[in-house]
Amino acid sequence: MQDDDDAPEGPGDRLRIDRWLWCARFYKSRAQAAEAVAGGRVHLNGARVKPSRALRIGDRVSVSLQGRDVEFDVRAIPERRGPAPEARACYAETPESVERGVRWQESRRLAALASPRPEGRPDKKARRELDELARRQGRE
Repeated sequence: MQDDDDAPEGPGDRLRIDRWLWCARFYKSRAQAAEAVAGGRVHLNGARVKPSRALRIGDRVSVSLQGRDVEFDVRAIPERRGPAPEARACYAETPESVERGVRWQESRRLAALASPRPEGRPDKKARRELDELARRQGRE
């Protein structure tokens, strides 16, 4: 009787992490996915990995997306980069990650309320003043 670790693996049991991130539609291109993994924004089971590292069903992937850390459990290995519903079936976000996401969204909403917003578009005089201010600050 063999253990699961000793069982022979077929071609559909593993997939490179950069390809999985691309197939699961976290990144628009495989090059972007590989760059994110190489840059340390993606961790597999808590460890930093290289883009060529293979993942399996049941692994936990942590991804830093737009300033938010998200954790997913791998549910399936896709055969191709298909439509979004197919891609969503390949992973499940952990409950802790969902809770952190709600807190993150709330803090972003409160920060947006605290930032000053003009009532409307600047008129010609206000635009010239803004341009002059930008020139003086070296942001031209």
